Amino acid sequence: MLLCSTSSCTTTPFFFLLFFFHLLLVLTTSAPCSGNGSNATTIYEALKEHELPMGLFPKGVTDFELGTDGRFWVHLEQACNAKFESELHYDSNVSGSLSCGKIDSLTGMEAQDLFLWFPVVSIRVDLPSSGIIYFDVGAASKKFKLSLFETPPDCVAVKPDNGQSASSLPLGESGRPWNLLDQESSGTDVL
Repeated sequence: MLLCSTSSCTTTPFFFLLFFFHLLLVLTTSAPCSGNGSNATTIYEALKEHELPMGLFPKGVTDFELGTDGRFWVHLEQACNAKFESELHYDSNVSGSLSCGKIDSLTGMEAQDLFLWFPVVSIRVDLPSSGIIYFDVGAASKKFKLSLFETPPDCVAVKPDNGQSASSLPLGESGRPWNLLDQESSGTDVL
């Protein structure tokens, strides 16, 4: 008994062959991040190795360390602010954990929205890239065009206590800052 007609029997192997060729092409052209065992001497090289844009950190990084586990530490001459669509504040010391397309456990970076400062806890890009980067401030996240972060920005020096951070806001019953309580349930972005 013949399971396919003459025309479908000849085209089915062609589609399987095309599928496997496409799969092989995708697997050979997409290299995984080369961050482990990195020889990066700057944060910008480390970001590039982890498929992150170099402009996540401003010009003026004076010292940098990267552990084999992806933990990093960056030192700037002084705390400063850089302007993208929103304003970012960098403490003189910023640390976190690098992985492919992502920074976790981030400390020392804040984003401004509605005259308030919110600590940025993680940053991630879509892999393969859709041209979007996400900044997570704990209760919400905001997406930006990846192209905004292609090159390290200039950073304007600021005093350490330059504004009110979200951590100094009055807390609601849940323990989160009061102005984040309603925004999470409404589904709007904070940044």
